[in-house]
Amino acid sequence: MKLSIVATLYKSSPYIEEFVRRAEASAQTLVGNMYEIVLVNDGSPDNSLELAVDLCEQYTHLIVVDLSRNF
Repeated sequence: MKLSIVATLYKSSPYIEEFVRRAEASAQTLVGNMYEIVLVNDGSPDNSLELAVDLCEQYTHLIVVDLSRNF
């Protein structure tokens, strides 16, 4: 793994798909296929987690981490 992009999901449902699309395009330009995008659910009150999990089917380099607590 050459590049890891890590972001939180807190209140991100309006723009999560756009973020993943842009992050993937940038990562591929920089390091080819040697990257991962990690999205961390840190207690988001909206449906960000569900959207992120659905995106995992489309983006193979996407990983979703669901914290049991916010730490």
